[in-house]
Amino acid sequence: MYYKDNCILIMNHTFFILSVLSLLLFFSILSMFGQIQQQQAYTETVDSQWSNGTSMPTSRSEITATIIGDNIYVIGGLDKSGNVLDTVEVYNIKNDSWKTVAPLPQPLHHTTASNFDGKIYVIGGFPTPIASNWMASNKLFIYDPVEDKWSEGQPMPTARGSTAANFVNGTLYVIGGYGFSVLNVNEAYNPLLNEWTSKSSMPTPRHHAGSAVVDDKVFVIGGRILDLAPSVNININERYDPKEDKWITLEPMPSNRSGIGATSINNTTTIYTFGGENLSKTFNNNEKYDVKSNKWESQEPLPTARHGLSAVSVNDKIYVIGGGPEPGLSVSNVNEIFNTRE
Repeated sequence: MYYKDNCILIMNHTFFILSVLSLLLFFSILSMFGQIQQQQAYTETVDSQWSNGTSMPTSRSEITATIIGDNIYVIGGLDKSGNVLDTVEVYNIKNDSWKTVAPLPQPLHHTTASNFDGKIYVIGGFPTPIASNWMASNKLFIYDPVEDKWSEGQPMPTARGSTAANFVNGTLYVIGGYGFSVLNVNEAYNPLLNEWTSKSSMPTPRHHAGSAVVDDKVFVIGGRILDLAPSVNININERYDPKEDKWITLEPMPSNRSGIGATSINNTTTIYTFGGENLSKTFNNNEKYDVKSNKWESQEPLPTARHGLSAVSVNDKIYVIGGGPEPGLSVSNVNEIFNTRE
């Protein structure tokens, strides 16, 4: 009897020890799983598609930018006090360094730049300070990087700022914008003849939109449709075919945004749109549009939410520079680089 009771006691004790060991093993496995999840989350964070380049020397917003060779030219804008700038700073993507070149002939904000045949064309914008009435310009300034000099082309027929301006096959198309009202004007400049012609108007009058070129067609995306304040943002995506001189409407951008940066990636059918603002906040949205499939996809957000920024693509990287981190007048010198991995 004594022997039997001891055996039962030993068995119970053994069962208890095994139960405790099983629980310890269970919690140990849970802990290891949690550590693996943390490590995966950490890896995803470290594996960001974003990196930082050297900051722009002058903090500003409502800028424009374009690229020639390895150099991104950031032009004009507003400083933190609302003063209009004639500043032109050049970022070399290989050296990750900045330099200053000849200033604009006239200070401008909300102007637009595009490049052709080794020269930069800067069109329209507002020369007046932000605190005054915004009188639009029709000036066309042409910059020669080799000579570091500016000249003037034939003025644009319609004075306006916040336009979409892109070269397609040697012709500069300047679309939409704001003059004394919201515009849908489409005017084309021939640099060889130094003359302007009118083209088919954009279906949706707007300004502060993003634009890019894919397959020799101009895409105008987002923007705002009332006055200069971002009270009514839109997500409309319209495509202009210069060859046919016709417009069509495509899949809208997922978010309603204005004051955005947009660019296409060389040798692909994709367009990226960054940032923007409304009356209460700035956006960190990074949305990708595939022209071929006519579909949108959200990408890793912009690290610094801002509006009035510029986006310039070089191979599979996009340089997103400057802009205001708060709605309205605000500035930054941020230079964030997105690796599209395309």
